[in-house]
Parts: sequence; structure tokens; C-alpha cells
Amino acid sequence: MYKFQPILKSLIWGGDKIAPYKQIETSQQQVGESWELSGVKGNESVVAEGPEAGTTLPELIARHGAGLLGAKNFERFGEEFPLLIKFIDARQDLSIQVHPNDELAWERHQSKGKTEMWYVVAADKGAHLRSGFSKQVTPAEYAASVADNTITDILADYEIHPGDVFFLPAGRIHSIGAGAFIAEIQQTSNITYRIYDFNRRDADGNTRELHTELAKEAIDYTVLPDYRTHYEAVQNSRVELVSCPYFTTSLLDLTAPETLDLADLDSFVVAICIEGRGTIADDSGAEVSVHQGETVLIPASAGSLAFTPDGAMKLLTSWIG
Repeated sequence: MYKFQPILKSLIWGGDKIAPYKQIETSQQQVGESWELSGVKGNESVVAEGPEAGTTLPELIARHGAGLLGAKNFERFGEEFPLLIKFIDARQDLSIQVHPNDELAWERHQSKGKTEMWYVVAADKGAHLRSGFSKQVTPAEYAASVADNTITDILADYEIHPGDVFFLPAGRIHSIGAGAFIAEIQQTSNITYRIYDFNRRDADGNTRELHTELAKEAIDYTVLPDYRTHYEAVQNSRVELVSCPYFTTSLLDLTAPETLDLADLDSFVVAICIEGRGTIADDSGAEVSVHQGETVLIPASAGSLAFTPDGAMKLLTSWIG
């Protein structure tokens, strides 16, 4: 089992919550994101401790192959780790954006698309986010709303609270609002079309590049009655939140030990500790301690996992398959 050094990103909209949440020290300011587990080129995670400390995630995959990823995942993805795990702290509204699907991303960028999900870890009073359209619009109407600064009027807007979940398939227009602290699980892709940025300017007085036209073909204009993911919270049992071809994510809200049988799963498991602390042990006898803000990668070779909370512990688990 592996922990990795976080990759902290200082961003124009970033806040000051990530370092204390993760119980780490940093001199970086406006840390908007912590990349917990990344195989993105130029941003590869590095093992933080143990005998393989200093090894990058791609090197780890090259060394262990199917034993780490699972046979089907290794065949499908090779040495590219298929998920990107982040914490996001929005001090200001993030830009309104969309991500292309696999087909369009490959055609334009020779990249995978980006389907993702959000789990709201914490939220300031009145914090909100936007996901999907609130009414039917045409591509031309969408473009006009960007031009005349009314794009927010046609988006579904949600006040958020800890535990809220949003699934964002590629093509769904969205933005994270000020005061949101979120765990994000997504395909390994860094392709983002920035649609609207509230006419924000950086320290040099420049506006950020927009991709309004590129986004026009990438957007799914389907309107849904509700873009939230609803689930029933149950303690000491695995509660599935999202299942799609790119990841399956579940919530474990533990006050007592819980075992997860992985015998029929041909995949790695990512465990993200959202609250509390405890230990994770596998059937080979390997054990790792984990606390709030830490992420652990468990190899596909594990046949079962035992989660033992120290009082209480809340985790997200993700795998493929």
C-alpha cells in the first residue's frame, strides 16, 4: 500500500484550507488544489514513504504492472494511471467550464476525455456550485449568453453541504463556487475548456484564455430535473455513490471495523480519508495508518481490506471494474 507526496497547486482562486486539512506545512499561498494521486505527465505522484519512497507512479506501474493496476486495467491503460484524485479549495468562484468526451478529446488533443465526480468535504455557509443547464438552450443561445455575461442565469445552481455528491459526465457544463471544499475523482486528463471566468483579471491585469467556441461542440445540452447524486447514508457499510465505466466510488462512514472482500475485483483501490483516522490492512499482513486528508493506493493483488477506525473514520474508495 502506498502514500504519495501531495502536489500543491497555487491558483488565482485558491484558498488556505488544504494544508491544515491535510495536517501539512507549506509556504505556498492560495493553494487551490492538492493532487493526491496523479499520473498526468509533468505532475506524476511520488511515493512518500516505505521501501519504494521516491518512486514515481508510472515507475511503480512499470515495476508491478497488473499486480498494481489489475490485469484488465493494465491491458487497457498500460503505464498510465487511469484516475486523478484531488482536493479542491475554492476561495473564489472557479470558471464555468466543460470537459470533452473521449472521442472529441482524442480527435482534438490525442488525450482521454474527462468524466469526474465531486464529494463535498466542507462548505462555507451559502457555498454553492453549478452543474448542468436549468433550461433548454441551443448552442447559439449558449454562446450569446457568454457574450452578454448572462451564462449563470441558465445554469442549475445548488447550495451545498458536506456529503453532497455530484457526478459530472464529460460534456456537462459546471463550476465550483466560492466556499466549496471538494474531493474530486476523475479520469486522467487535464483537458478543460474554460467558458466564462467572470471577467476576472490576474495580478498583471490580464484575463485568462477562454475556450467558448471549443466548448460549444463539447457540451451536452440535455436538461435534467436534478443534477445531484442522491444516496442514503449508512454507517459501517459500503454505500455506492457513483458507478460508471471510468470509476466506481463508494463511501465508508465507520465507527467500527469493516472488511472489504476484493476477491472478485480485478483492480487497484484508492482510499481517500475524508474525516478521522484509523488503519487499513490487507490480507497479506501489510498495514498503513491513515488520517484526514491522506490518500492510499492499494494494489490489485490485495484480496481483502480491513478498515479499523480510531474512534471514527470516513473514507471514499474508488476502483475500476
